[in-house]
Amino acid sequence: MDLHNIKPINGSNKKSSKRVGRGQGSGKGGTSTRGHKGAKSRSGYSKKIGFEGGQMPLQRRIPKFGFKNINRIQYQVLNLEKIQELISNKKVKNKLEIEKIYSLGLAKKNSLVKILGKGKILSPIEITAHKFSSKAQKEIESAGGKINLILKNE
Repeated sequence: MDLHNIKPINGSNKKSSKRVGRGQGSGKGGTSTRGHKGAKSRSGYSKKIGFEGGQMPLQRRIPKFGFKNINRIQYQVLNLEKIQELISNKKVKNKLEIEKIYSLGLAKKNSLVKILGKGKILSPIEITAHKFSSKAQKEIESAGGKINLILKNE
């Protein structure tokens, strides 16, 4: 290796960017490669989000509908078939407390839990939750079980 054959590593040197607006002799003077007139040729130009060249933008063409209910109460649901599966796998005996539901990962911690009536329950079990569907309540009680409601503000 000698001084006359040393080269920079590939990718270390970039091509110089165009230096615009520095006279006609540079080839990039005058309009500075922006073309003649129009918004894009002016300094300080920035296109608004959703701008479609003066055409009515999509977000204004489409009608508004629906609303978000700020008072909505969201429940994590748990079906009877899942509870029966837990009983069959001997993860739950005769009581299913809300803390057990959280610890088994069936609902997120501190979320409201609602028991729904999909599936059958065969064993008598005492279930504690924030809400029960009418079908789930009938199924649990007909199997000899008991339901305990938790009030939401507790």
